[in-house]
Amino acid sequence: MTENEDVLVSVRNGVGILTLNRPKAINSLNDAMVAGISEALHAWEHDASVHTVLLTGSGERGLCAGGDVVALYHSAREGGDAARKFWYDEYLLNAYIGSYPKPYVALMDGIVMGGGVGVASHGSVRIATDTTKMAMPEVGIGFIPDVGGTYLLSRAPGRLGLHAALTGAPFSGADAIAMGFADHFVPHDKLAELTESVVTDGVEKALATYAIDPPASALLEQRDWIDGCYAGDTVADILAALKAHGTEADDAAELIATRSPIALSVTLEAVRRAAKLETLEDVLQQEYRTSCASVKSHDFVEGIRAQLVDKDRNPQWSPASIAAVTPADVEAYFVPADPDLTFQEDNK
Repeated sequence: MTENEDVLVSVRNGVGILTLNRPKAINSLNDAMVAGISEALHAWEHDASVHTVLLTGSGERGLCAGGDVVALYHSAREGGDAARKFWYDEYLLNAYIGSYPKPYVALMDGIVMGGGVGVASHGSVRIATDTTKMAMPEVGIGFIPDVGGTYLLSRAPGRLGLHAALTGAPFSGADAIAMGFADHFVPHDKLAELTESVVTDGVEKALATYAIDPPASALLEQRDWIDGCYAGDTVADILAALKAHGTEADDAAELIATRSPIALSVTLEAVRRAAKLETLEDVLQQEYRTSCASVKSHDFVEGIRAQLVDKDRNPQWSPASIAAVTPADVEAYFVPADPDLTFQEDNK
């Protein structure tokens, strides 16, 4: 296997260990990491001496904060070719993880956002902790939830997924389990012991020893007002319902009001369409289309500029308001990409 310092690859006692290794960037994914993970997984799939895969991140801050969006920003300004290639390869990897034939254990500790969800939440054994801070925050940079995120969001209980998608707000490990983004809860201070147990005793015994019942999910406890407020046909309807409800819905309304109007409108439609698509691959193809449309948009470049380049936190969205977004604007995000994302055998 090719050496790649951004993702460390090792095997211990039949467990293939992938360690995302860009701690200063909270292990944000780049092209080399996507390629390194994919290469290791393909090798291990056909290696009888490897029976389990374990994904973890280096540093104290989290598993993975997402994709390297500043690199995507520079690509978008240069025509978007590098961004489209990154997403193509990343989404193939997300689908591959989703169908991986061996146990794929993801330690979702600390920050797990965007692309981090893509390499973790499609695995077969997803472990959240008391420090897990998960989010699909794309609407804050004029982007649309991707990496199979709309597949998971559209299948969360009630309208919790729409709430998470349209606010972009982080949610806890307990919420992640309630929403279908994670399976098991292990206290952060037991994670090192759990990891050692996976290597020495196997996944089932490790979970039996260290997994505990998760705390109550704060989001699940708020389902009544979330389900009611997010029932509207449009983002404008949802915002009006949130404002009318008041109290705990105020924070959501305030957050949504700061997000890209076109990204919000496309995200609402994307999650609803994802609910009707049968497979993760189908959803990833739709997401590839919305991503390719985003990279040509004003708001993607402007959102990253405001949040991560100039850091003035003052994006000038275009269209500037929800009311100014037309159905044709939204529909343009769903046209087939050229070339489209496909899942032929030679991709695998």
